[in-house]
Amino acid sequence: MEILHEDNHLLILNKAPGEIVQGDITGDMPLVELAKQHLKQVHQKPGNVFLGVTHRIDRPTSGAVVFAKTSKALERMNALFREGKVEKTYWAVTKELPPSEEGVLEHYLLKNQAKNKSFVVQEGRKGSKLARLSYRLEASTDHYHLLSVRLHTGRHHQIRCQLSRAGCPIKGDLKYGFDRSNPDGGIHLHARRVAFLHPVSQERVEVVAAPPRDVLWDEFVKIILK
Repeated sequence: MEILHEDNHLLILNKAPGEIVQGDITGDMPLVELAKQHLKQVHQKPGNVFLGVTHRIDRPTSGAVVFAKTSKALERMNALFREGKVEKTYWAVTKELPPSEEGVLEHYLLKNQAKNKSFVVQEGRKGSKLARLSYRLEASTDHYHLLSVRLHTGRHHQIRCQLSRAGCPIKGDLKYGFDRSNPDGGIHLHARRVAFLHPVSQERVEVVAAPPRDVLWDEFVKIILK
């Protein structure tokens, strides 16, 4: 478990692909429970440890996840996410190039609960919600491209669905049109950066999460940081 930031009110972790943030029907140990065990042990806390989930990222996705260590921080972080005051930047690896080197994608998305999948639909469709993101091409290898994606809304599977609709599904994402899965079952979508004003101290918090170690991620990191 990689800790990116910790203070009296917040804990920010770098989630690995395959981990779940909260418990689900699989019964697998969620990251929030692992973090509670860590806090209990490190801080020698008696009894139950409070740790609130402020947001989630998909199981096959990696990157920064923010937890609240106090009820005050949880309530205020929930409000920051709800009001769009948390800056979220993702890295996505695609095989195809997007329509232009940088741009904005806007679609109306409808979530299908039974399939756990979102679909692009016509504006005005009952239950649909506007999804908006901006992207920029950051680097390319011989076969793949790295996009940075800034979310302006927080819809279910938003980046996965919108990039697929734009003709460039994310590497490994079978659900949204990529032709084969990754060996570890994850996808090349990573919550790279999160930034916001601390819900209690009002100081700026900004964390950057390193992507998982694999040949392709390592190659892009080398290109970006050289």
